Amino acid sequence: MGIIKATKLVYDYLKYGEDGQEPEVNRAIDQVDLDVKEGQFIAVLGHNGSGKSTLAKQINALLVPTEGTLWVDQMDTSSEADVWKIRQKAGMVFQNPDNQIIGNMVEEDVGFGPENLGVPTEDIWKRVDESLQAVGMTAYRRQSPNKLSGGQKQRVAIAGVMAMHPRCIVLDEPTAMLDPNGRKEVLKAVRRLNQQEGVTVILITHYMEEVVFADDIYVMDSGRIVMHGTPREIFSQVDQLKKYRLDVPQATLLAHELIQAGVPLKEGILTREELVEELTGKEIRIPQSAACGKKVREEKPDRSEEHGAEDERRRRSEAENRDIPEAENERTAAESQVIPDSGMAQGNINEGKPVLRLEHVYYTYSPGTAYEMHALKDVNLTLPQGQFVGMIGHTGSGKSTLTQLLNGLVQPTRGKVYFEGEDIWQENYPLRSLRSQVGLVFQYPEHQLFETDVLSDVCFGPKNQGLSQEECEKRAREALNHVGLGESFYAKSPFELSGGQKRRVAIAGVLAMNPKVLILDEPTAGLDPRGRDEILDQIAGLHRVRGITILLVSHSMEDIARYVERIIVMNHGEKAFDGPPKQVFSHYKELEAMGLAAPQITYIVHDLREAGLKVDTEATTVEEARDTILSALRERGELC
Repeated sequence: MGIIKATKLVYDYLKYGEDGQEPEVNRAIDQVDLDVKEGQFIAVLGHNGSGKSTLAKQINALLVPTEGTLWVDQMDTSSEADVWKIRQKAGMVFQNPDNQIIGNMVEEDVGFGPENLGVPTEDIWKRVDESLQAVGMTAYRRQSPNKLSGGQKQRVAIAGVMAMHPRCIVLDEPTAMLDPNGRKEVLKAVRRLNQQEGVTVILITHYMEEVVFADDIYVMDSGRIVMHGTPREIFSQVDQLKKYRLDVPQATLLAHELIQAGVPLKEGILTREELVEELTGKEIRIPQSAACGKKVREEKPDRSEEHGAEDERRRRSEAENRDIPEAENERTAAESQVIPDSGMAQGNINEGKPVLRLEHVYYTYSPGTAYEMHALKDVNLTLPQGQFVGMIGHTGSGKSTLTQLLNGLVQPTRGKVYFEGEDIWQENYPLRSLRSQVGLVFQYPEHQLFETDVLSDVCFGPKNQGLSQEECEKRAREALNHVGLGESFYAKSPFELSGGQKRRVAIAGVLAMNPKVLILDEPTAGLDPRGRDEILDQIAGLHRVRGITILLVSHSMEDIARYVERIIVMNHGEKAFDGPPKQVFSHYKELEAMGLAAPQITYIVHDLREAGLKVDTEATTVEEARDTILSALRERGELC
């Protein structure tokens, strides 16, 4: 028997009405058989609502089977006597780190699990040190978790589970809120646990590139296991995966597109190395930094650890702001250098009437305290009416703070914020009216949904604008229609909806106020590939039809490359780049030094060029790469 084994596993969610009628049954897991051997790296894929998270909670004994049996290390999860032993064996990292962080300080939270296992104090601190170092959060060990960004909290949550030294770790979308380098480092740490310490890993994710090295992949749909095999076996079935609302790695999709166009390639290509070798016959070696992410540079909180003379505090704060330990300043100077936008394509960027403008904006959290943190430093920015803008940056780069400044939710420490030419912090400026014109959809949409039904929630904004009930409902229906939610959703509680549906309701609630600017902070995090595409397609449609200025904040370089016309890159509170996607992503090496990346396609076309195929290295999407590769092959006479 494997460390995890399920036989005919069934789980039903029951929804009880108010009048004592029979509960409504929603079958989340339906006759699942599973056998995971100790030491395996297993991936579970599936669309939102397919049953993945419910299965994860079964393994951790947070839920027990309605029917069938699930064993963890030969212990039946239905046995109340074994629940705590099972949770020691199978640790779990949730999608939202706020659901499992409880300590007042980071190091206390990471040590909480080992302490409850009875680990000796000396060993607890050793485990805390090792776990925090593995996820790059040592410098934040004495910070309060509520001072951290979403991505930093996720690293702490992973460290807390790692410190318990479980035999099995279940990770439910652990990298959904992380920047590209953060994703690489977390996966690198998890793979190291798997390969060097034999920890069994079960990874649930919507990032297909994360699972190409898995031993096995299980695909779920409607609570059932519908596909099972190695990554190559699974990803060679591109069309079948699309039927299940899933995707494949960009290298696999590009190879599939080329095969469809008549290029003789093998099926199931998984990596950029394989694709380049197939197309050119030349083997490439990807540097360690590109393949696995750079060695974790310890993140430095923007604050002084100790009180002292003002000069000393300022000197240390400035060094920490650069995110580089002082002893490494000279060695890493080239890596940390930020190339300014230098007016990249400014003629195109600033066309149109400015709707929002920032002039020399600074923002400091908790100034003058031990928790002082410089989130923004001398930011100048103009957003013209009707532009679709993307914003990227490493975790903690200042993206979310900047979006809140644009909406008037926080006031700059220094500098000016203008909306349609007016300083929003001048005396008697109507900030309430501003927030109707500059709509903000937060990172976690469930945090801004509160009404008893969907229609009432979407009506809330227009109602606060003083509109009649009739006009409020008219706007709400139009907004819900824009995001693809019909009348059948009007009477539903927003809290009964899936993650993707909640995001649509949150977006509709902002749209109903007829804003001139729509700001979306990671609107697709945690969504399955089709749900992600549907949301972004609808946002792009709103931009075309209604001419709304859109600012999309995202950690997905592929989404940014596909949809926006301009990219703003934030780095340690400063604007590093500002220009069209092709120009920004041409600086992919500088982006990597900032903890970011370019789309996988960018790396593929550069690899091909270096291998002798004359492709356009400015390609950033699968379609562009396919076309330039076909053109290059025809030029060489290798394709008719």
